[in-house]
Amino acid sequence: MKSIRLLALCLSVVMWTVTSGVLAQSPAQNQKQTPSPQTTVAPTTDQQDDVVRISTNLVQVDAVVTKDGKQVRDLKAEDFEIFQDGKRQEITNFAYVSNVPNTSAPPAPPATTSGKPEFTSPVPPIRADSNHRTFALVVDDLGLSAESVGFVQKQLRKFIAEKMGPHDLVAIIRTGGDFGALQQFTNDKRVLERAIEKVRWNFCSRVGLSVFQPALPAIPESGQPVRSVGSESATCSTYSALATMKALRFIVASMRELPGRKSMVVFSDSLPLQDQEVETDRYVERLEVIKTDTKDYLGVLRRIAEEAIRSSVIIYAVDASGVQYTGPTAADNIAGSSNAVSRQINNTSAFRMMLLQRRRQGADLISRQTGGYMIINSNDYRLGQLLEDQSGYYLLGYRPTEETFDTRFHKIKARVKKSGMTLRTRNGFYGFTEDEARKIRSSQDLTLLTLMSPFASQDIELTLTAFFAHSVATGPLVRSFINLDGHGLTFTKTPDGSYQATLEITAVLFGDNGIVASKQTFGKTLTLGEEAYQEALREGFTVQFDTPVKLPGGYQYRVAARDVTSSRIGSAGQFIIVPNLRNKRLAMSGVLLRATTDVQKTDSNLAPATRRFPAGTELQFATVVYNATLDQSSNSPKLALRVRLVRDEKEIYSTQPMMLSSAGQSDPTYFAAVGKIRLEKSLEPGSYYLQLIVEDKAVPDKKMMADQWVDFEVTR
Repeated sequence: MKSIRLLALCLSVVMWTVTSGVLAQSPAQNQKQTPSPQTTVAPTTDQQDDVVRISTNLVQVDAVVTKDGKQVRDLKAEDFEIFQDGKRQEITNFAYVSNVPNTSAPPAPPATTSGKPEFTSPVPPIRADSNHRTFALVVDDLGLSAESVGFVQKQLRKFIAEKMGPHDLVAIIRTGGDFGALQQFTNDKRVLERAIEKVRWNFCSRVGLSVFQPALPAIPESGQPVRSVGSESATCSTYSALATMKALRFIVASMRELPGRKSMVVFSDSLPLQDQEVETDRYVERLEVIKTDTKDYLGVLRRIAEEAIRSSVIIYAVDASGVQYTGPTAADNIAGSSNAVSRQINNTSAFRMMLLQRRRQGADLISRQTGGYMIINSNDYRLGQLLEDQSGYYLLGYRPTEETFDTRFHKIKARVKKSGMTLRTRNGFYGFTEDEARKIRSSQDLTLLTLMSPFASQDIELTLTAFFAHSVATGPLVRSFINLDGHGLTFTKTPDGSYQATLEITAVLFGDNGIVASKQTFGKTLTLGEEAYQEALREGFTVQFDTPVKLPGGYQYRVAARDVTSSRIGSAGQFIIVPNLRNKRLAMSGVLLRATTDVQKTDSNLAPATRRFPAGTELQFATVVYNATLDQSSNSPKLALRVRLVRDEKEIYSTQPMMLSSAGQSDPTYFAAVGKIRLEKSLEPGSYYLQLIVEDKAVPDKKMMADQWVDFEVTR
């Protein structure tokens, strides 16, 4: 029992020599070879990172050219003209940048082996220098009706499941409440699916329960006007438009830290240019619009657009209300004389058409100014069209004159000379340089940005293995092993002949909507003798630590290690699911891996930390199963384990469910599941995923299952 508890708390590699193989069979009979995907490498010049550049020697903007709704990718510099404030400029810089690999076709839905879909498989993280598209899908819950929220959720799920590819970096962010932004970008569909589940109607929404509020009957004897058809009043919704715009500006500013050209898609029912109370008069034959307490948002929206231009962000807007019928419906209460009813029908229809137009004005403005567009009257939101629009872009640059930097707004207009083509680009920019806009950041700021970024920083090569575990003494935690390349650290030789380096390690759990759920920072001083120092340079070294978790849920976990002397930073991240063990549902810890050839290594934590294994070796795995049910006849758990090997979202190998031995495991709270598979020599080098699926057979009338994934690299 003591050894099982130790595995439950630590998943210690010491346990490998104690447990016998629960599963040991060769995958040769079921193995399927999968070719590596072909990819193209995006340009590695500064142009890719700084798409929009406004400096004293170069003004550069991005442009998309389409014909019949499809991108045109084979144009040359002489096919374009560009104007600043109506004056033609000579194009001195020109390039076409692709955001996608060789094929832009969406991935096929994952195959299923039964009527029930398989667990969603993760994909390798995206590298900053690879071809990829970046989307911030912003759900403006402060500007959505309850009616529209369901449509937004449906289309987001469809986009993630059917349209999004492994090379698409996506964040789903809600404008209501506190939130983060940069730290939410991922290509892990599990993270995004959980984010969609959090999309709810916000009672502070400025729109109300439905897109249009029901019309009231005309009552001539009353001197009171009809209540607003546009929105339901609520104290917290008074300033919701400004709150939405503040959120949009923050998201755009955060996206500036991401390389290349980015997109922000705003789903809203209402993002107006002006906020005003609108009422209809019961006595007139035409619609009267009474403006009171008008707030002008034009300046705020222009600042959002300017920030987006400087951050290389294209804004698209989606009218989430879709196709709307503006005439009277069963929900409207229309009564009175025939003339009064006729007037009210006409007024209601005219008012609702006007209301739709007014609600779209602000979103349409920031879309057009940043080179995007607005989607209206569409129930599927045409998100596939947005993917196509982000598959690539042209860069057009020219040398500015001295008058350019006079702080005034300068209009940009570009056109393509060939007929039948449409070009979209930025509306313009304000006359100040990037150097004037750039902020000086401290080392702490750089560490924070590194932690928030979806891309791993490799100034110091860092590999992370992190997993959920549960301690009887302290409760749920994330146990981490990080392996650091010794060459990335600054070692100084001490008088006694040892080598010393100082690290600052920061670990952060980002929870719902990017909020920091847990953070810890600690220092570590390494003091190594000559032999240990040479080994650290040769094989790296491992640091192990725990991060406590207060609440169950899905988290993005990021770790950064900074060399204090040089300020070089290494970072990595994983998606961690912390189950709620109190609900007594079947759950699993994370998975530890090691190869049998690594048993004699001096550093026994090295293999679990790096997860790099040569083809042809035997791969051992261990996990802990929580809340297993005791079988009534044997008074012991009855757990079946299935193992899957996946690469590029395709199954390479799968076992049939196999019963786990319960010998020596009397406590179902901590059931150690340990086994092994052989990595065939024919496996191609690259990234693979191992999935463990456990089913509780002691509950025959219900299908109780849990699963965990772990990624690793196969080498030659």
